[in-house]
Amino acid sequence: MPQCDYDLFVIGAGSGGVRASRMAAQFGARVAVAEEYRPGGTCVIRGCIPKKLMAYASHFADDFEDAAAYGWTVDAPRFSWPTLIANKDKEIARLSGIYARIMENAGAELFRSRAVLEDAHTIRLTDEDRTVTAANILVATGGRPHMPDDVPGIEHAVSSNEVFELKQQPRRVVIVGAGYIAVEFAGIFNGLGSDVTILYRGAEILRGFDLDVRATLHEQMAARGISIRCDSDVKAINRTESGLVLTLKHFEEVEADLVLYATGRTPNVEGLGLEKAGVRLNEWGAVKVDSYSRTSVPHIFAVGDVTDRLQLTPIALREGAAVAETLFNGRPTAVDHENVPTAVFSNPPIGTVGLTEEDAIARHGAVDIYKTSFKPLKHTLTGRDERVLMKLVVHPETDRVLGCHMVGQDAPELVQLAGVAIRLRATKADFDSTVAVHPTSAEELVTLREKAQPATAKAAE
Repeated sequence: MPQCDYDLFVIGAGSGGVRASRMAAQFGARVAVAEEYRPGGTCVIRGCIPKKLMAYASHFADDFEDAAAYGWTVDAPRFSWPTLIANKDKEIARLSGIYARIMENAGAELFRSRAVLEDAHTIRLTDEDRTVTAANILVATGGRPHMPDDVPGIEHAVSSNEVFELKQQPRRVVIVGAGYIAVEFAGIFNGLGSDVTILYRGAEILRGFDLDVRATLHEQMAARGISIRCDSDVKAINRTESGLVLTLKHFEEVEADLVLYATGRTPNVEGLGLEKAGVRLNEWGAVKVDSYSRTSVPHIFAVGDVTDRLQLTPIALREGAAVAETLFNGRPTAVDHENVPTAVFSNPPIGTVGLTEEDAIARHGAVDIYKTSFKPLKHTLTGRDERVLMKLVVHPETDRVLGCHMVGQDAPELVQLAGVAIRLRATKADFDSTVAVHPTSAEELVTLREKAQPATAKAAE
């Protein structure tokens, strides 16, 4: 084919796209990136970073209350929602600028425009009304919140995009869904003083997580005053003089000032021209890729949430780096999606890596369970009724630790190192032979000795 304008054209300047473009440019490739909104993607602009900043804000209420048990006198604290949002926006703008400079400093050209494929090598920059060509193309457009179109009055609800831009703090919040985003925002609004209700059509929150983790978080959230109503399906949303009214499947009504839908995310593929280029989608509407992130068109790749593998920022970063290594550094690289540590910044937070008890049993037939639940040292003075869960899932024959699951303060920090141990195929004996750090919650991971009854066995009783 004739000489192209670029060796690599990246559509989307989120985590995966930025990593791929920066590395490819550093390897000497001619790289361009198109971003129609703001560099940084979901994580930086409307996800992980602003969400955790808001989670930090929500924790101060507990800190002020707990301080009294440690001898501190704190005058009545006051919270300002506009101040939080303004400071959050300032930080997000700073980070977005950094992402743009990272690409440009590496030698990649940044187009602030929507990009659409006209064929397998031609990209139209719609804001500039011109086309460019590329030898290789990377689709890194992420996902968007799913908003059901079969719920009358859905236009009165907001998604996880709009919730970051609220001008005022809502007094009554109803969150529909019970995954990552739902439980995290439930903790945020609850900690900041809003009245929070979760509506979920399933039997228990956090589908896909370990049963003990799900039950523990449910209990702890309920203890904080969050109303969790499972087996609840929204049939309609109506606006009244006093706010919003949700009608549920059994005709119960729930009132709210804000309705947040957190019912999953959809791969962002519409209007990209993928069909013109011959790129195939899977049965869930995500871009279909192989282990090297290569699509059905050999020179077109896709990474991150648009592929619907693991919807995690660090995974998108790994996938983007792998594409750059494969194409421009002579190192074909596939990304391992097994034993990926992850955290949920609920209140209390969760850290988890490896197989859940249920998945381990399905894969190996039987497992040994070691777990404990205890009040952390900090709350022996505060009297706060908060507990920590630590759990190890162990293969009964090889003694290998298959999964580690935690609920409690610092769980997200601890699971990062637990992830190293599990990837190195550490055994329960390895954990046992490690000297404990005292006094910490983490020491429980290396002092667990008694086997526990599996949660799956309890559920079956």
